[in-house]
Amino acid sequence: MFKSIHKFLSRFRREEDGQMLLEFVILTPLVFTAFLTAVELGIYKTRHLFLDRGLDMAVRNVRLNTGTDYTHADIKDMVCDFAGFLNNCDSQLKLEMNPVDPRSFTELANDADCTDASLPVKPSRTFVLGGQNELMLLRACYKFDPIFPTAGLGYDFATNGDGAGMAKMVSIAAFVQEP
Repeated sequence: MFKSIHKFLSRFRREEDGQMLLEFVILTPLVFTAFLTAVELGIYKTRHLFLDRGLDMAVRNVRLNTGTDYTHADIKDMVCDFAGFLNNCDSQLKLEMNPVDPRSFTELANDADCTDASLPVKPSRTFVLGGQNELMLLRACYKFDPIFPTAGLGYDFATNGDGAGMAKMVSIAAFVQEP
C-alpha cells in the first residue's frame, strides 16, 4: 500500500502538466479575499470618518448651546444630519452621554450600548445632560450591515456582530459645557 502511494506521489512530482493550474487554484481565492477585505475596510473607514464628523459637529452645537435641553433624539438627529453617509442612521445609532469628574475619572462601560435588530428595543442606558462647565463624555454606537458578509473582513464583522449579523462601530467625544 505504501509503495502504491509512493509511486503515485513520485509520478505526481515528475509530471509538469497543469502546473500553473494548481497555483491559480490556490492563489485566486487568496487574491479575491484580499481584494474584498480591502474594499470592506475602505467602506468601514469611510463610515467611521462620517460618524466621527457627525458626532464632532453635534458636540459643537451642544457645547455652544448650554441652555438648551437636548434629548437623545435631538442629538441623534443632529449626528445623523451632519454625518450624511450613514444608512438608516436614525434607527441604527444609539448615544450615551455621561458627566465625568476630571479629578476622579471613571471610564464608560467597556461594552457600548448599541441597538440589536434581533432583540426588542431597549431604552438608552444613560443619557444625562450636563450643566455649565461640566465635562461630558458622549459615545455613539452605529450598527451596519457588512458589504461582503461571507468573505474576509466582512465575515469577521458578521460573525462577531449581533444576532442579526450586523457589525458595530463606536466613536467617543469629550466636551465641556460652555457657560
